Amino acid sequence: MGTSTQSEEVANRRPEPGTALNLGCGRKRREGALNLDRVPELNPDVTHDLDKIPWPLADNQFGEVYAEDVLAHCTDVIATMEEIHRVCQDHAIVRITTPHFSSANSFVDPTHLQHFSYFSFDYFTDNHEFGFYSKKRFRRHRAQIVFLPTLANKLVWRLANRYPAAYERRWAWLFPA
Repeated sequence: MGTSTQSEEVANRRPEPGTALNLGCGRKRREGALNLDRVPELNPDVTHDLDKIPWPLADNQFGEVYAEDVLAHCTDVIATMEEIHRVCQDHAIVRITTPHFSSANSFVDPTHLQHFSYFSFDYFTDNHEFGFYSKKRFRRHRAQIVFLPTLANKLVWRLANRYPAAYERRWAWLFPA
C-alpha cells in the first residue's frame, strides 16, 4: 500500500491552529491546517502547484507538515523537500506517505511521476552516502512499509519492516505492499 514516515511519539499529536500545512490536500482537508492544492475546484485555502518554486509561503512558518500521497506527483522531489524544509520551523514534524514502489497504487495513477522505497528519504539525512544532492537535512523518526490487512500480510509486514533492504531486494515483487 505504501511507505509511511513519522515519529511514533508524535503520531497522534494535533497541530496548533495555523501551524500545520497540508500539502496536496485534495479532498482530505485537515481542520486547523493550511490546506494547499493545485486544483482550485477542491477549494483549498491556497491554490498552488508544488512544482512552482518558491511556494507562496513564509520561511519557518509551520510546526507540522502533512505530505500524504503528494510527492509522487512532483517533478523534482529534491526541490520539493527543500521547500518543505524552508517553510518548516526548527524541529517541525513532517509526515510523509507515498505508495511503495512495489504497490500497484504506485503505477496505476497516470499522474505519478516518482516511485519510492523504504530508503528514499534517507537521502535527506546525515546518514546517506549520496546525501550531497541536497544540503537540507531531516531527521527520520520512523518509516514503515504498509500492506493490505490480510492474514498472510501480517507476517510479510513484520518481516518487511524488520528487514526492509532484504524485502526490497528479493521479495517486494512477490509480496507487494
